[in-house]
Amino acid sequence: MISRMAIAVCIVFLLADTSVALEPSGSQANSAESFPPPAELVRTAVAKEVAAANASSMKHMFRDYKKSGQGSQTRIYVETREAMAGMTIAYNDKPLTPQQLQGEEGRLANLLRSPQQLERKRRQEKEEADHTLCIVKALPDAFSFSYDGSENGTATLGHEGARLLRLKFRPNPAYHPPSHVEEVLVGMRGVVLIDPVAHRIARIDGTLFKEVTFGWGILGHLDRGGHFLVEQHALGDGSWDISRMSLSFNGKILLFKSIAIKSDEVFSSFQPVPADTSFAQGVQMLKAERVRLAEGGAESAKAESSSH
Repeated sequence: MISRMAIAVCIVFLLADTSVALEPSGSQANSAESFPPPAELVRTAVAKEVAAANASSMKHMFRDYKKSGQGSQTRIYVETREAMAGMTIAYNDKPLTPQQLQGEEGRLANLLRSPQQLERKRRQEKEEADHTLCIVKALPDAFSFSYDGSENGTATLGHEGARLLRLKFRPNPAYHPPSHVEEVLVGMRGVVLIDPVAHRIARIDGTLFKEVTFGWGILGHLDRGGHFLVEQHALGDGSWDISRMSLSFNGKILLFKSIAIKSDEVFSSFQPVPADTSFAQGVQMLKAERVRLAEGGAESAKAESSSH
């Protein structure tokens, strides 16, 4: 979960929530009595997420289907021991033109030829993941939590069929952000879904209920109403990863530059790859997968991504 959440946090230093939580029934409300205090459950789940991010040796190849105001983009990724290898294979559900494909392959070739560029990419990915970890670690202290019923897991949310506990969260007035990375937390309230058996976070879905400024407004601000959603699922090999991520934000950076972010991403077709996969090997896997999809799997890939 942490690695893909870094994509969003890198953009807006944000985790948030939604106001569409279902009202708990009487039986759901009473069932909370058999579980630990809400803050304890969240703290345990956060500790498990952090431990998984720091210790996991599981690596995968997967597909990313992203829709935004500019259209859609399909990319494939391979996690490697050096950095994430990625390749765009379609725009607006159409294969790349020869010129676009040449550009993608040229970009990857440049990374392979330049250890300095590859090392820069690795450092950037680590910095983004570290920022995300800062926010995830802050969740138990930044918010007050209360039980709000439960939902069942699906193929793309937690464990399929498993009971997921839903908790509302709102800002903890006693919390003081230690840095600008965590400042956005004071403007959020929402809902988190937790698997109480696996102690993993299945969903964080939220909305900014007020404008949030960074660096006393000098660095920028995010407008009220911004929305963030991340869903995570079990892959069947002992690991969990992101299945969906949605962003919708407006604001300004450095007082003058307006930002308008609206996108929805679906991550699918996870396949395990060897833990010691090198970046060069990852690039070869990407090229082979692109050819495989081009020879007959492109339409099924589109249908699979759209079904989520």
